Amino acid sequence: MSEYEYDLIVLGAGSGGISSVNLANKLGKKVALVEKRKIGGDCTWYGCVPSKALIKAARVAHEVGRLADFGLSLKGDDGMASSPVVASGVLAHVRAVRAEIYEGEKPEVFEAAGIDVFIGEPCFVDNHTITIADKTLTAKHFVIATGSHPFAPPIPGLADIDYLTNETLFERESLPDRLFVLGGGPIGVEMAAALSRLGVKVTVLQRGPRILPRDDEELVDILTERLRSEGLEILTGCEATGFTKDGELVHVTLKDSAGAEHSRDVDCVLVAVGRRPNTHGLDLEKAGVDYSDRGIVADEHMRTTAKNIYAVGDVIGSYQFSHIAEYHANIAVPNALLPLPVKRSFDHTNVVWATFTDPELAHAGLTEAEAREEYGDSVLVSRHPYAKVDRARTDLSTEGLSKFVCDSHGKILGIHILGEHATDLLHEAQLARFLGVPFDRIHEMVHIYPSYGDAVKRPAVAAYVDRIKSSPLVRIASAFSKSN
Repeated sequence: MSEYEYDLIVLGAGSGGISSVNLANKLGKKVALVEKRKIGGDCTWYGCVPSKALIKAARVAHEVGRLADFGLSLKGDDGMASSPVVASGVLAHVRAVRAEIYEGEKPEVFEAAGIDVFIGEPCFVDNHTITIADKTLTAKHFVIATGSHPFAPPIPGLADIDYLTNETLFERESLPDRLFVLGGGPIGVEMAAALSRLGVKVTVLQRGPRILPRDDEELVDILTERLRSEGLEILTGCEATGFTKDGELVHVTLKDSAGAEHSRDVDCVLVAVGRRPNTHGLDLEKAGVDYSDRGIVADEHMRTTAKNIYAVGDVIGSYQFSHIAEYHANIAVPNALLPLPVKRSFDHTNVVWATFTDPELAHAGLTEAEAREEYGDSVLVSRHPYAKVDRARTDLSTEGLSKFVCDSHGKILGIHILGEHATDLLHEAQLARFLGVPFDRIHEMVHIYPSYGDAVKRPAVAAYVDRIKSSPLVRIASAFSKSN
C-alpha cells in the first residue's frame, strides 16, 4: 500500500491541469484535481472560449454588411451599405456559450470518472504534502498548472480608472462606445478587431513599431492595413503616459516616438500587455521548487527543482497558449508516472500559434527575418497569394498570403499563413516540418479541388519546380538533350 493518498495531484484546472488529470486517470493512477476558482481556467472563462465566441459573432455581423457583395439583399431592402446589426445581446451570448462548455467541465464530470476534485487555495507543506483550508493531501507526484493572470504596467493613473482585462471584459452587460486597447499582442488585437466590427470605436496602442511583433513582418503589415481599412485605429511607436478619470470618460495621454503628445477620450480601457505566472500563495519554497517573477523553473522534461514535482503551461512563463499547456501535460505526466527509459522532452519545433483575426494569422517556426539572420542568403521563401486560390475567389476571401521559409535543402524552417482557414491549413505543412519532409514533397499528395489547400499545395509545386531546375543532374541532362 502506498504511503501517499494519491499517485498524482494536479494544481490548477485549466487546459494543462485538465489534460494532466485526464491522462493520469486513463493510465490507471489515483489522481486529484485542485482548483482555486473555477474548473476550466482561463481558457474556458476568460480566454479561448469567450473570445472566439465574440469573434464569431463579430464576423457574422460583418458578413451581414456584405450581402450586396454576394448579390443578396434583405427583403424590402435595396442594399446593405452598412450593417443593421444591433450588438446589445452579444456579451450575454458569449456567456451562454461559455456556460454550455462548462457543463462538460463541472466537478461532477471528473468525479464520475474517478478523479477527486477539491476547490480551494492549495499551499505546499513539503514536496509531497499540500493543505487546502482544513484538509491535508499527500501525493507521490505533483503537476503545477496554476496558469497566469493579466499584468498591468505602472502607468500613472491606470490603477485608478477601473480598467478592463480579459478576465472582466466578458462580464460587462453592454459594449462601450469607445475603447482604448493597451497592447498590440494577440489578445489586444483579437478583441479590438472583433469589437470594432460590433460598432465600438477602438484605438489600439502598441509601444513597438508594429502590432504582433512575434509574427512575420510581411504578413503583419498586410493584416494591419486590413484592420485599419475596417476603421480600427492602430497607433504604433507610441506609449501611454497617463490616465485620468473625467466624469464617465477616461482621458488618455500619449507620446509618440518623436516626443509629440496626443490624447484620446474613451469610455473604457482594456489592458492587454502581457501576463504573469500564478505562483503567489503556493509556498513553493517549502516544496523546494525554484521560481522567479517570470515563472517556475522547469527543465525540458517539465520537471522542477523538486524531482517529484512538474510544472506545465503559463506558470513556467514560456509560451502562453492553451494548446502548449496541453502539450506540456502530455510530456510531464508520462515522465512523472511511467518508468520510461528515456524521458519525453519539450520540442520547440512543435510550437505553433495563431491570432484569430479576420483574416487569421497562423505561425510556426522561424519568421523570414529570423531565418535569414540564422541561415543567411541560402534561405528559400515560397509565397502564394490567396487571390490565386480559386476557393478563396468563390468565397470573396482573397485577402491573404501563405508563406513558407525553407533552407537550401528544402527543409521547412517557418510557416506563416494569413487568410481564410489559416489556422487549419498550417497543420499540413507543420506535419511535414515535424517529420522532416522537404516542403516540395507536399505537392505529391492529392489535394481536393476547389479548397483552401491550394494555399499550401501551389507553393509546394513551385518549390518542386525550382528544385528540379536547379538540380545539376537536370542541367546536365538538359544540355545533353539540346546537343542531340
